Amino acid sequence: MNPTKADRTNLKTFTDLPNVGKAAADDLRLLGYEKPEEITGSDPVIMYEMLCAITGVRQDPCVMDVFWSVTDFLGGQPAQSWWNYTERRKDHLKKMMSMR
Repeated sequence: MNPTKADRTNLKTFTDLPNVGKAAADDLRLLGYEKPEEITGSDPVIMYEMLCAITGVRQDPCVMDVFWSVTDFLGGQPAQSWWNYTERRKDHLKKMMSMR
């Protein structure tokens, strides 16, 4: 869903979440979620890593941005476009690489 149309009081399906279309909704189901509220409190990095492991394919890193936008929204933050999370993801991954 377009982030400007997301309404946290009306979350019936995954596509009611910001930045979630059919493909992302399918990914969330693969991760074992059945309802949007079940994602609350989840870690978007772990969600991404789990999706890569389940599918056996390294997913586009932008998928992590979508997960970040969803978890922030469900945590009470305003809905934002997924690309607003790209810099955060890059910074996070850079920190993780420097810790190795």
